[in-house]
Order: sequence, then C-alpha cells, then structure tokens
Amino acid sequence: MSTDAKPKAGLEDVVAATSAICYLDGDRGVLAYYGYDIHDLAQGATFEEVCYLLWHGRLPNRAELGDLQSQLAAARPLGEPVLRFMKQLPAADPSTGSGSPRAMSRGDGMDALRTLTSVLGHFDPDASDNSPAANYRKAVRLTAQISSLVATYGRLQAGGGPIQPDPALGHAANFLYMLTGTRPNALSTRAFDIALVLHADHELNASTFAARVAAATLTDLHSATVGAIGALKGPLHGGANADVMRLLIEIGEDASPERVDEAIRGKLARKVKIPGFGHRVYRTEDPRATHLRRMSEELGKRAGNTRWFEMSRRIEQLVTGEKKLYPNVDFYSASTYYTLGIPIDLFTPIFAVSRVSGWTAHCLEQYANNRLIRPRTDYIGPAYPQRFVAVEQR
Repeated sequence: MSTDAKPKAGLEDVVAATSAICYLDGDRGVLAYYGYDIHDLAQGATFEEVCYLLWHGRLPNRAELGDLQSQLAAARPLGEPVLRFMKQLPAADPSTGSGSPRAMSRGDGMDALRTLTSVLGHFDPDASDNSPAANYRKAVRLTAQISSLVATYGRLQAGGGPIQPDPALGHAANFLYMLTGTRPNALSTRAFDIALVLHADHELNASTFAARVAAATLTDLHSATVGAIGALKGPLHGGANADVMRLLIEIGEDASPERVDEAIRGKLARKVKIPGFGHRVYRTEDPRATHLRRMSEELGKRAGNTRWFEMSRRIEQLVTGEKKLYPNVDFYSASTYYTLGIPIDLFTPIFAVSRVSGWTAHCLEQYANNRLIRPRTDYIGPAYPQRFVAVEQR
C-alpha cells in the first residue's frame, strides 16, 4: 500500500473514530466528559455520577443515582470461585524492594487483574448475551467487581483476609475499606473519589483504543476489557505513578531540598527520564494534575507528614523550569495514593478501577454503531513481485 500522505508513527493526531464521550484540547489543557469540564466534575461530582454520565451521556437525577448505587452495591461482592482462584495465584514478587507490600514489582498486580477479569467473564450471568441491555449490566458489574478484585488482591498480598464490601459505603470508600480493613475518613474518601473521577476516561488512549478494536469484532465486554488491561499493563501507558513513588523513595523521605535538587539535576544531566512529566496530548499542565496536587498536600497535612508532597513540588519546579515539561496525572497521584496507605503494586491496577468506566462506555458506544476496525499499513517491504526460488536453489 502506498499513499502520498505518510502515516505518523504511533498514529499521532490521526483521527480513528467518532465519539461523544470525551473532549480533549491539549493546547488549552481541557478535558471534558460529555461536555462537562473535568474541574467541575472533580469538585462537584462523585465517581458514581461520572459512571452514569459516561454510560448514559447525561448526569443522573437523585433517583437514577440511587438506583445505580444499588446496582453497584449488589454487584460488588466476589463469588467464592473467584476468591478461590485469586488465592491460587502466585504471591507477588518483592524483588524490587524490601519485601513489604509497598515494594512489590509492578507487573504482579496487573497480571492478576488481567487473569481475574477473564475469570469474572466465566461466572457472569449475561456472559453469552451481547444485547445492549446485557452489555450495560455487564458494564456495571465490571466496574463494581474490578474494584473489589484489586482491593481484595491487595489485601491478600498484605497477609490479610478478604473483607466483604459494605453496602452503606460508596465506591471510593468501599475500595479503601476492603483494602485496609478500616473505614476511611471523609478526606481520604473524597481524595480517592476525586482520583477515580479524574482517571475515568481520556479519549482514545492506548487501552481504550484496544478495547474499542476488540469490541468492534463483537466480542464480549469482558474480553474487550481484558484487552484494555493488557494494553494498560505496558510501561509506556500505565505504571508511571508507581515509578514516581519509587523515585521519591530512592531520593529518601528525609532528603533535604539540596539532596532533591542534586538527585534530579543529576538525572537530567544523564538524560534520565523523570516519570510523571509530559504528555502525548497536553502542551500545558494536565488538568487532572491540578486536583491531585492539592489532594496530595491536604492528605499530607492531615497525616502530619508533607515530605512526599514537598519533594514532589520541588521536583516539579525543577523539571518544569529546566525542561519545560508539566506534570501529568501520574505525578501527584503517586504521593496521594501512598499517603492513603495504598501499596505501590496497586497503583496501575487502581487506574483500571476507574478507567473501566470509560472502557465500557466506549465499548457500548462502539457496539451501538459498529463497523469492524480494520486499518491498513503503508507497505515498505521488498518490491513486488519477488522471484520465487525453490529451496534446492537458494
């Protein structure tokens, strides 16, 4: 295939689909779900409201929100076969650190989530039904159960036993409760809820595109979600916030400002990439970083330890000042999650806890107006036709 217009590497800026779900303006730093600015949603909406918005194209009224909350609560408990399978998975590899849950390697949590999400599909009552109504029910169940999977996996890896969700708690509070065994305070709940709102969708990122490509074949929603998780596992897509936290730990919690400066300037001089900076779309500050910066500081103050925030702020000033790169959503989510007591191994799976709402919304949109996604390549191989030579004469 040869065309006058050569394709851009990585399909950069190539429009591959039409969608009503997410609007991005990288030059102005705008992110919106169905026209609602992310700043308004982060300040005023809950994650459950955002889920409804992504799936229905509008915000719910009180009765509709209550109904969705009830559906999520009913779907949240994991069946005994799923729990039994989870307990049979290999223990997380502590080779990247001290052996504490905070030091587990990044791949373990995502490996488990990929496998367990596939297991969910075997037990879903609508597994063989690809109708719009069934797919919506599966979207609700996937969003509820992926949260339970990640929290329970983290609980087991830390040596605890599974905790049943509390139907009186919302999505964010239930995750923290099922992970830690302690009902979170209002600030922790709100901080995590904001993080879920901010991560819920981001247009045709790699994992969402993978989900839509799978859905376009009319495969089931669980399979499309597994494909998205596989894409998210890749270090060029997910995992930057875990790398940010490892960087902060490497520098040291008690490091002086001078030590922080020395460490970061040394890495910049060696052309080592500082995780959590720059973005494929945004040319200004990632609008999601604005809220996570504030939550990192507020949580640190409540915990009586703002060092992780202060280190992050200093690194931001250095990198933005010297490289003209702005923090993305991953940078301050690292210290936010860590201060909430979340193990580093769960940072990328938590991305999926939120983004499953967007993945499923895009799949529902794809199913509703489907055409198989089948792009072409720009052929750069040997000229056609090549002369075939029998093996005896080669």
